[in-house]
Amino acid sequence: MKRAIFPGSFDPITLGHYDIIHRGVTLFDELVIAIGVNSDKKYMFPLEKRKQFIEEAFKDEPKIKVVTYEGLTVNFCKEIDAQFILRGLRNPADFEFEKAIAHTNRKLSEIETVFLLTSSGKSYISSSIVRDVIRNNGDYTGLVPNSVRI
Repeated sequence: MKRAIFPGSFDPITLGHYDIIHRGVTLFDELVIAIGVNSDKKYMFPLEKRKQFIEEAFKDEPKIKVVTYEGLTVNFCKEIDAQFILRGLRNPADFEFEKAIAHTNRKLSEIETVFLLTSSGKSYISSSIVRDVIRNNGDYTGLVPNSVRI
């Protein structure tokens, strides 16, 4: 079975994430959306709410599982027997950052990282932009899946 994880904080999930997940699920037998927990980070949405947003967005997709994890992503991959890490790339800066992480993960483990380019109409969307729009009472609904309603 080809199992991949799509790790992130998803604070909140955006249409960019949704795009990568929707396209990535076709490549694997199972795609585990893995919400990382970082106790040093301040989140806008609690962990359970972030998980609920994602579960609702993909409730009709049986190949998708949503879980939370702590620690190194490669260690979590070993725990659940995932052979791949799926990552989305929006721009060249994302590529440079993600490339370094992929090389490090490959050094620590035999895990392969698969990159997908975010669709052009969604490449400008980031969770930090969405949070800023929300904080300033802007219309964020065109940036997130329908499941993200606050």
